[in-house]
Amino acid sequence: MAVQLNTLLREAREDICPMPPVAGAVSAARRRARLVLADWNVCPTIVEDSLLVVSELLTNAIVHALPPAVLRLSWVRCDGPGTLRIEVTDGGPALAGGHARAGIDPDEHGRGEGIVHALADRHGIHVHGGGVTRWADLVAA
Repeated sequence: MAVQLNTLLREAREDICPMPPVAGAVSAARRRARLVLADWNVCPTIVEDSLLVVSELLTNAIVHALPPAVLRLSWVRCDGPGTLRIEVTDGGPALAGGHARAGIDPDEHGRGEGIVHALADRHGIHVHGGGVTRWADLVAA
């Protein structure tokens, strides 16, 4: 049992990165995520999809939620394919439900959730005392 647990622990990796609500934060997060995933030898078949999911979840947090936004990447590889979990936690909605921020063009926004749903094997939202965490799992083939 201890050998199995130690093996699992060696194959689980995590990276946590607070994201400031500033211009360029999402592209910086994508660059960081690409480097982290390369360092972890994550299966290339899910890297590009995962970078798109990172972009969508972080953009949502920066545009629509209260800071801080925190990106967490977790890679777990067991005997089968690995699973990459992408989580973005924010401070909760910036405005009351149903209200949009001034200057946001509805024709240019609102597709991110559909993109995440299409690319992720599993996804969800967890509301907690510290804010909201949106997560998505991508499973390597």
